[in-house]
Amino acid sequence: MTVLEKGQIEIHTENIFPIIKKAVYSDHEIFLRELISNAVDAINKRRMASIAGDCIGGDEGQVKITIDKEEKFIKISDNGIGMSAEEVKRYINQVAFSSAEEFLERYQQENDGIIGHFGLGFYSSFMVAKNVELITKSAKENSQPIKWACDGSPKFSLYEQEKDEIGTDVILHLMDDELEYLEPTRIKTLITKYCDFMPIEIFLEGELINKRDPAWRKSPKQLKEQDYIDLYRYLYPFQGDPLMWIHLNTDYPYALQGILFFPNMSGRADWEKGEIKLYCNQVFVSDSIKEVVPRYLLPLRGVIDSPDIPLNVSRSALQTDRRVRSIGNFVAKKVGDKLKALKEEQPSFYAEIWNSIGPFIKIGAMEDEKFAAQVEDIIIFGTTLADNSDQGIISSGSSNYTTINGYKNRLTDSSNPKILYCTDKLAQATALKLWESHGAEVLNAETVIDTQFIPWLEDKNKDIKFVRVDSELDEGLKEEQSEITDKDGQTKSNTLKSLVENALNNEKITIQVQSLKSTDAPPAMILLPEQMRRINDIGALMEQKIPGLPDSHVFLLNLRHPIVQGLLSLKSATLIVGNEDESPAEAMTNELVNHLYDMARLGVGGLESNEIAGFQQRTSDLIGKLMKKSL
Repeated sequence: MTVLEKGQIEIHTENIFPIIKKAVYSDHEIFLRELISNAVDAINKRRMASIAGDCIGGDEGQVKITIDKEEKFIKISDNGIGMSAEEVKRYINQVAFSSAEEFLERYQQENDGIIGHFGLGFYSSFMVAKNVELITKSAKENSQPIKWACDGSPKFSLYEQEKDEIGTDVILHLMDDELEYLEPTRIKTLITKYCDFMPIEIFLEGELINKRDPAWRKSPKQLKEQDYIDLYRYLYPFQGDPLMWIHLNTDYPYALQGILFFPNMSGRADWEKGEIKLYCNQVFVSDSIKEVVPRYLLPLRGVIDSPDIPLNVSRSALQTDRRVRSIGNFVAKKVGDKLKALKEEQPSFYAEIWNSIGPFIKIGAMEDEKFAAQVEDIIIFGTTLADNSDQGIISSGSSNYTTINGYKNRLTDSSNPKILYCTDKLAQATALKLWESHGAEVLNAETVIDTQFIPWLEDKNKDIKFVRVDSELDEGLKEEQSEITDKDGQTKSNTLKSLVENALNNEKITIQVQSLKSTDAPPAMILLPEQMRRINDIGALMEQKIPGLPDSHVFLLNLRHPIVQGLLSLKSATLIVGNEDESPAEAMTNELVNHLYDMARLGVGGLESNEIAGFQQRTSDLIGKLMKKSL
């Protein structure tokens, strides 16, 4: 074998060889992505050059990977355009010189699958190999095959070489601590991860590995519903089917294609990292793209494929610039357009999936003014109102939904637009039932984000006020009746209020006495003033705990209820309990008041878990005393 030349690789100060090997490409497995990408580039270059008549045409492009466990090497072969000795010296020895840029400039065509920076990507191979050989034959007429060899130092050797087929072989003699890449399953996993959707067939030991034909590169007219579902199942196995999807396709002012799916989420979404996969010309780059899409869209799934998203030289990290923000705005607008169209065209389906898509929309509206303007008319809430499409109610199964404007239009008193809402149908069941018996419409706001979203809505709509069902009672729920004063000048309400204040002995509890109209109204209930409760909820959210009962709250007693009336009768009485000594009425009254208070706390989830046992014991004791009295 005749040595043609020996020399030293030209290293520019900004691309020092050790930095390329150890710092630019810190993830060792990336070497396979880079070498396969280079092979695909070479195949595309040959196709383009042969059309122009500048090189010999060939068969359909293929990338072949072979493994020799005995000799401990991997070979990546392609039938692409190949290189001459001069091109090897230019593109390999001059590190980071972009052959792709020069090639495209020459042929003045669009960047159709040319990834670029062959030299820099090629040197990622030295992360796993102690020696690298490159055997190549150019597709140009009468080209001489050559062999380039390097041991990872700045020195190289260039030889004459026998090679019949046009293309390039890259042979990696692996380091002893990188022998995992001799396992076919390991290589297959990397091909599937990084190169599954590349347009050229990739073979490993004769087996075709990659799928090649991504749905997002096709027109929506070419795809059926099942094609989208199949892609989702392939990308996210065992995750069920998506709720809906959005097909992205634009070529101005940047090239971008993709498909985004709204997942059917049952747990908490990942609002920090996300699950959208980023591709560059069908080469997988990252599944963390928080720099590309707005934060509120991160829990979406799917693919964004764009050669115009700026990456660092190793393609391992995104570089934020104006284009990235523009792409993020484009994606957000497409999502908003899709949601608007869905509500208009399929309102029942929109309502059906609202619980899953609602958090995206609410967070997006709060974080992005443009997105908020898009979705302001499609934000809906569950409503207690019966199905009535004439009144703007959207029905889905047993649930009904409405917009805020729809609720406002149904208010009888437009001068005081107060919107009633409920955050927990069980904890607020007593108050909810009172309002419903009065014919009031109540919205359902049970998601965690509603704690922040409702104040945001009020800030954006100064003419409305949200009031939770257990924050106050409307005058229409109360009876208007005059009370007779006793000989001491006290009314029943005043007497009862004093009695309860003395029994509870807690200055933070505000005692109210009202006669409630409903015959089903309870003897007592706890009300939480709206602003006070909101402050409590925000504090709990910041401390990442479940909101409890605020220390300051209202304890309301229903003067019409027989138990409350009985408290007044008991106040001045004397009880004889069985054969025991006389028990002052005051003691029994205090016990009953505290029991009513505990029941009211229990009704709003205000009893802590460690208090339940004590409540049960006190209840048993109280019932026992009352039973003795009746005997």
